[in-house]
Amino acid sequence: QVQLVESGGGSVQPGGSLRLSCAVSGFTEDGSAIGWFRQAIGKEREGPLCISGSDGSTYYADSVKGRFTISKDNAKNTVHLQMNSLKPEDTAVYYCAATTRSSWALKLDRSRYDYWGQGTQVTVSS
Repeated sequence: QVQLVESGGGSVQPGGSLRLSCAVSGFTEDGSAIGWFRQAIGKEREGPLCISGSDGSTYYADSVKGRFTISKDNAKNTVHLQMNSLKPEDTAVYYCAATTRSSWALKLDRSRYDYWGQGTQVTVSS
């Protein structure tokens, strides 16, 4: 059974940092990837914001490039999202999700992610 559990959300002032974690269990397929998404109140789910591929490759959306960093701890089956220089518009529920699609074109398609965590709230406000 595949499970993804996010943690690390909270409240922070603009310009601050947070580190989210996604603990993954039951999912170790070659060619797979873990992605981070977010959904603000009243808006559609956005993403993938960042992707960590099983081969070590990464992807960043323009909206977070240079501010967010995705990394993974293979020993702990955990993917981290370091978020720096946070802005009020980053406020959202953040989700990690897993896809088995090996094609990068499919990894960039939100609908191709089969397994989702429950989400963690990030609030950026002064």
